Amino acid sequence: MLKKLSIAAIAALSLSAGGAMAAGGSSGHIENIKFSFDGPFGTFDQNQLQRGLQVYTEVCSACHGLRYVPLRTLGDEGGPHFSDKEVRAYAAQNFTVYDEELEDDREAKPTDFFPMSGDPNAPDLSLMAKARAGFHGPAGTGINQLFKGMGGPEYIVAILAGYTGEEKEEAGTTFYENTAFPGGWIAMAPPLYGEDVEFADGHSNDLHHEAEDVAAFLMWAAEPKMMARKQAGFTGVILLLILTTLLYLTNKKIWAPHKGKH
Repeated sequence: MLKKLSIAAIAALSLSAGGAMAAGGSSGHIENIKFSFDGPFGTFDQNQLQRGLQVYTEVCSACHGLRYVPLRTLGDEGGPHFSDKEVRAYAAQNFTVYDEELEDDREAKPTDFFPMSGDPNAPDLSLMAKARAGFHGPAGTGINQLFKGMGGPEYIVAILAGYTGEEKEEAGTTFYENTAFPGGWIAMAPPLYGEDVEFADGHSNDLHHEAEDVAAFLMWAAEPKMMARKQAGFTGVILLLILTTLLYLTNKKIWAPHKGKH
């Protein structure tokens, strides 16, 4: 089914034989999105990550893998945060791995990793949200990234929701018009149409929301320790401020007796 094609749009990001060929070189249109994890104090939305995982599992995993993501991390705090029982059930119900000792496939366990991509032309999505930049600046200076971030998740959303429905064929390859892809045409069929999955929490499953949810999940997959890193950075800034204050007061006290003598 076409719906089961993959997050192929993201693969547009990768210049592989199967896919990302664009006509022209103009930059695509990408809009900033207010994700919950944006900013120095942002955090991942657990419900959104679970919805994004569902979109990945039911639509994207047919072609794209997450080979660097351990299944057990689905239970980590700050992530989808499933219970141990839920992680075991998810792994067993959705994936199989080849066991060399058994010389046969078996149900996946939490200690296993997500499978590799099933299509040789489909890139692995483990680090895709960090590998792509949605925002740049004049002459590629990156100034816009200071205010909007790298924009990897926004790039993914823009690609997934950027199909116009127009198609053309060149040299035996079908291209699809996409407002986010550089050049405007991409050799990847639309992977999402909206209402591709049914969310248990009743959340909207229109195209844009599905794209946002899976983009947020891929951001977590690429940066599962983001919250801990932000916390460590904030703590470091506080300690530096305290140290700077102490050094200033110490310097002032040391030189106070010598000031005004000349």
